[in-house]
Amino acid sequence: MTAEDIWGYHRDAGHEPGLDLIGYKVEATDGSIGKIDRHSEDVGASYLVVDTGVWIFGRHVLLPAGTIRRIDTAERVVHVDRTKEQIKGAPEYDRAKYDGDPGQREEFARHYGQAHS
Repeated sequence: MTAEDIWGYHRDAGHEPGLDLIGYKVEATDGSIGKIDRHSEDVGASYLVVDTGVWIFGRHVLLPAGTIRRIDTAERVVHVDRTKEQIKGAPEYDRAKYDGDPGQREEFARHYGQAHS
């Protein structure tokens, strides 16, 4: 997987353009991590922002779209291919900082194990 791939939805994940994921529950490989607060479908920069609630003290975490394994629209659940610990260790998501600093995207891609060119 290349750095660009981490920011795109996998073909078999069940993503449909225009699908509103806000409010969907998010399941890591080892349990629930929260609900989607925001998402982006920007080509080459798609991601989810998950409100973790009390799990990690109400922190918001960013998950690149490439981490999504499956979207279950009937159950309103997004399954990701990362553990709770991997997600918990991610850099903190700050919308103002992320939206204004392209380097933030690279920081998240590095955390989720992607190579950069």
